[in-house]
Amino acid sequence: MSPSDPQCLFCKIVEGKIPSRKVYEDEEILAFHDIHPWAPVHFLMIPKAHIPSMAQVEPQHAALLGRLMTLAPRLALQEGCNPYPAGGFRMVVNTGAEGGQEVPHLHVHVMGGPRPWLKG
Repeated sequence: MSPSDPQCLFCKIVEGKIPSRKVYEDEEILAFHDIHPWAPVHFLMIPKAHIPSMAQVEPQHAALLGRLMTLAPRLALQEGCNPYPAGGFRMVVNTGAEGGQEVPHLHVHVMGGPRPWLKG
């Protein structure tokens, strides 16, 4: 995979050409708030390197994906999700057109937060 794709929306966000509300950033990962949230807490986690989707993930990406998965719970709590088990969050990775992927750059949706309408 190439480090970036000049036509990719998320690569432009990584490069600072398009602003975002950052949640987290390091040398390999960027997390930022979704512009159309589906939940009280909704942010995206992306690798900075351009990987079009989960379908293009290769063995050399294992450590990066492991970092994404282990970072998600900490960021979910930081952004307002309540702790497990009473709270929690959901992670979604859409892959390809039939999987609902709209931006062709691997991204993980992290969603959760207080939902008063769910309390019985």
